[in-house]
Amino acid sequence: MEATKPWINAFREKSKQATLLWLEGFREACCLHRVLILCHRSRKLMIRTGQCFLLNGFIFLGSIIILNSVIIPTLHWILPDRCPEYSSQELCSFVGTLKFYSVLRHGLVQLFYITWFYPLYVFSIILSNLWYNDIAKYGFSAMGRSAPTTLDTVRQNDVGLERPAGVEGVMIGIGEQVYSVLLLTCFFLEVYVTGYIPYVGKAVNFLLLSWMYAYYCFEYKWNFSEVRLEKRLDFFESNWAFFAGFGSPCVLPVLFFSPLVSYGFMAILFPLFVLTATGSEAEQVISSQRTKWGGAGLRKLPIFNVADKLSMRVLSLFPLESQELLQKKKDR
Repeated sequence: MEATKPWINAFREKSKQATLLWLEGFREACCLHRVLILCHRSRKLMIRTGQCFLLNGFIFLGSIIILNSVIIPTLHWILPDRCPEYSSQELCSFVGTLKFYSVLRHGLVQLFYITWFYPLYVFSIILSNLWYNDIAKYGFSAMGRSAPTTLDTVRQNDVGLERPAGVEGVMIGIGEQVYSVLLLTCFFLEVYVTGYIPYVGKAVNFLLLSWMYAYYCFEYKWNFSEVRLEKRLDFFESNWAFFAGFGSPCVLPVLFFSPLVSYGFMAILFPLFVLTATGSEAEQVISSQRTKWGGAGLRKLPIFNVADKLSMRVLSLFPLESQELLQKKKDR
């Protein structure tokens, strides 16, 4: 027992640190007053945010409400699946009609999904992603930040890692973007697959989804700050508890609603959390916590390790595009 006591104490201390960082991340995500401040500063931002609410809230979620509360009950009234009390002979004559009503009702509901919901879903994804970039850009401009953040300072101090000028620098930048898209795509597949793991799948899926949305929220800010991809991933994986907490509020609808409804809610919440991430001083919050712990922090967690290996495997199929990236990975 005496030999294991230091390990238990260390585990308790790290668990306490992870919990505190998770709570700090959750609190930062819920600072929605920043959205009001930024929207007040930028009319363009207010318009774009309102358009997201209109499309995903009023139109998309409103359509689901109308379907469930108006259209389906009306179809059940017009095409009932039960008949009043009849004699056995009369009831038998209605069996074929009831089956026809059931098939027709189901077909009409599916037709509504095919002709309205699925096209609207695809349209919402495409248009919302375009608007998210505008929202992040207008929000970043509205911040008017004069002092560089911790990551910006690190970026400026990494003289040896500065991107070359000219065509070579452009190609490396394109390569980073391609790698980033592949990495997040593979990570999304990882999130999707974990949902089918028995017993713990839903919890693991929620955690990975929280990390994914947190990374998306901060990626806009890091893009505009020109933070190198290596620094983003290193900072994210070194502070995994904070980002798990930050992404949790955005993915909470997954626990309570169907996939379509949860998408609608998440599409409404995501731009709000993009703005809270833009206005967040996450680096300073994390640094202050580490100061309280005497400079010690949590161990780096390789969140993107599996997605990274899959991405590099895909990139290896394209030698011209992947040579620079492979070399950079070796240098890291």
